[in-house]
Amino acid sequence: MSQPDGRYTVVIIPDDSSPTRRFELSARGLRMGTVLVSGALVILAVVLASWWYFAAQAARVPELEREVARLEAENAKVKELGAAVAQLQAQSEQIRTMLGADIMASSGQPEIPPADASGAGDPGSLTTGLSPNIPTSWPLSAAGFVTRQFGSADQAEAHPGLDIAVANDTYIRASGAGVVSEAAADSVYGLFVLLDHGNTGYSSMYGHASRLFVAPGDSVRQNQVIALSGNTGRSTAPHLHFEVRQDGQPVDPLTLVQPRSGS
Repeated sequence: MSQPDGRYTVVIIPDDSSPTRRFELSARGLRMGTVLVSGALVILAVVLASWWYFAAQAARVPELEREVARLEAENAKVKELGAAVAQLQAQSEQIRTMLGADIMASSGQPEIPPADASGAGDPGSLTTGLSPNIPTSWPLSAAGFVTRQFGSADQAEAHPGLDIAVANDTYIRASGAGVVSEAAADSVYGLFVLLDHGNTGYSSMYGHASRLFVAPGDSVRQNQVIALSGNTGRSTAPHLHFEVRQDGQPVDPLTLVQPRSGS
């Protein structure tokens, strides 16, 4: 109950025969008690929340320990793989040293085969008894397929040679012995080689190559590999453009050269 002077009396009446107890509280004391109780409840709530947080973190410890163990095992495997790679590299270096050459490095281009000066055994050459300076040998190490003949009209312009379809990087051979007049790049024929066959009056040209093995001034023998076929210049597919000229004028190469079987 409250009293007029702002003081409060609390009466405690026990159930048994114990005497009744009275407590008097001022309004200020009651407010302070309420604040203290509220603060205690807040502190208790914070303590309980913290306890739940730390309990949850503690429950994760075994899981984190298992994750650490897994990562350590994977790291050990990575180190083992690194050691194996280093060992393989060391063995590779030993092999290179033993062979005296860097067998692992390759340009991806075929090796140049030995030149066949006479054309013997080359199914694309002719046994005519003519001078090897005359271009009578098939200009490729493969049969190929003639897709465009000499003199065929194309956009009102006569074709001055043969177009022979063949796979990229097929060996291009000198149709006859001679001296390299030109070995360069052209906007139409791409990489090309022009051979002068000496006092025979003949010259021959090999266009759209992917790689050249000769330079101006080089002497070449009949059937010697001078380039690799390709698709350079004004070309829509891999092929060799092969020309034969007599006294500067284009002539049909098939009057001198016998195509290989399958051309």
